[in-house]
Amino acid sequence: MSQTNAQTQRLVNEGAARLLARAADARSLDVEALAPRVRAALDKYVLAHDAQPSADAVNEFVDALHADDLCLIVACERGDQQAWSDLVAQYGATVRSAARSASSNEEAAEDLAQSIWAELHGLRVREDGRPSGKIAYYSGRGSLGGWLRAVVGQLAIDQHRKSSRLVQTELDTDFDRLARESHQAEDSFSAAQSAPDPESALSEQRTAGDVEAALAKVLGELPPEDRLLVKLYYFDGLRLREAGAVLGVHEATASRRLTRIHGEVRERVEMILMKEHGWTKVETARTLSEAALSLDSDLELMLTSEQAKPERQAGLDE
Repeated sequence: MSQTNAQTQRLVNEGAARLLARAADARSLDVEALAPRVRAALDKYVLAHDAQPSADAVNEFVDALHADDLCLIVACERGDQQAWSDLVAQYGATVRSAARSASSNEEAAEDLAQSIWAELHGLRVREDGRPSGKIAYYSGRGSLGGWLRAVVGQLAIDQHRKSSRLVQTELDTDFDRLARESHQAEDSFSAAQSAPDPESALSEQRTAGDVEAALAKVLGELPPEDRLLVKLYYFDGLRLREAGAVLGVHEATASRRLTRIHGEVRERVEMILMKEHGWTKVETARTLSEAALSLDSDLELMLTSEQAKPERQAGLDE
């Protein structure tokens, strides 16, 4: 083992130990059990692009992994029946919600939801005697709930392809491409793949899409003056004192209003994600911030839509 590789492995082991320490339930795992999975993720997402990453880069990557989700999945992969029971109990509602979204009727949704557990466990056996399920592809980079929704979406497309030769929509075509990439990698799980696995790609797209839609809805329902304050502060670059002056209030008042808006927007977005998209409370709290960072939309457009423009002008005229 080269000195560089030995140093990287030391950082991985130390990172795995920190991950176990911050997990609410480490599932009786130890560093020896978790380190290979952490190293696989590091190889795929960091070392594939930088053969000699800095210690800070390695630590930052490992410390960003979802500790409890990764421990749960690794325990499942190691045959822990309690972990499997917990996985079904904690994410059964998420899987059913995703299945309903991807199916044309309730019966098809139920069949899809039941199929996903077999896909996760694996119907074939690897050389080491363990099932070759899709849980081998979960890296811990994103939320487990978001990843599971993506797996359900891909499985729905796989089943559609087998049962129909109809021309697919543009969205189906994109899923189809991602599914093909998954099948190419399915027979031999390679930790050194440079591209993210399809489930991770779909997870990020869907999670960001859910958050974007919810955020757009909430921002569109803000009172005109609140929407104007957000616009002035975040997009026009005004200081709180300047934004307050436009609104005719003191800087301290503008600050309190902005704090209130933050809380109200987040609370309402969380409510939409749980009620309309089937997110759990724990999943929502854990993933909302990171999903928001990946949004590729311009929030200013949400604040200055055609519907909002007259309200904004009214706020400026007051």
